[in-house]
Amino acid sequence: MQPRRIILYLCLGKTILSMTYKYRVTLEGIKGFYRVYLIDGASTLYSFHKQMRADMEFPQDQLILFKGLDSKGGLVARFGLFDLGAGAVDQISISQTIKNGITSFVYFYDVTNKKSVNITFEGESPESAPSPVLVDSKGPDPIEFENGYVAFEDLPAEQRHLPSDDDDDKPRKGGLGGLLNISLDDLDDLSDEDADDEDLDEDEDEEEEDPDDEDGKLIYDGTEELPV
Repeated sequence: MQPRRIILYLCLGKTILSMTYKYRVTLEGIKGFYRVYLIDGASTLYSFHKQMRADMEFPQDQLILFKGLDSKGGLVARFGLFDLGAGAVDQISISQTIKNGITSFVYFYDVTNKKSVNITFEGESPESAPSPVLVDSKGPDPIEFENGYVAFEDLPAEQRHLPSDDDDDKPRKGGLGGLLNISLDDLDDLSDEDADDEDLDEDEDEEEEDPDDEDGKLIYDGTEELPV
């Protein structure tokens, strides 16, 4: 026997080996949602139903139904709160469904409004799980998708746009120019502007000098005293 962790049950003095199985819950046509469960083979469909209802906040006042399908999608059996011919959900164990060739379910958590999720058998698990337990998840609860939530994975390709996408297409600039988001030519232009400003300041200083002083020579009009 391959090394696996198993749960031992004592029933009528006999030891029964019960495997742990993995199931994935998905929404039809939606990539941005899933839930992964580990379930002991002795657990019933009813215990699975109760755990999913608690984890995904399904309504508690609605009729439910497990529609069991084989690997080709053919109907094997239907299981409800009442016996529909193949047994009620509290009478059917996970191991029994696998033995009967059921590889997936359409689980109607609201039969009246035809609301459902898909449940796919993914094989045995080396981990133990005495009761249905949620081990992995993605996306909000199904009710959010009903209210209009759209996951990024489900957006059309042309709408899968992140703010950083445009930045990645732009050439990157290194050094100080890159940090300031300006090019070296821009820096040269700034330097030229600074030089023009300095020349302008010098011209203004010259204009503020004594108007009677031309080329550094004093001009006299005969009224002032001459220096000795």
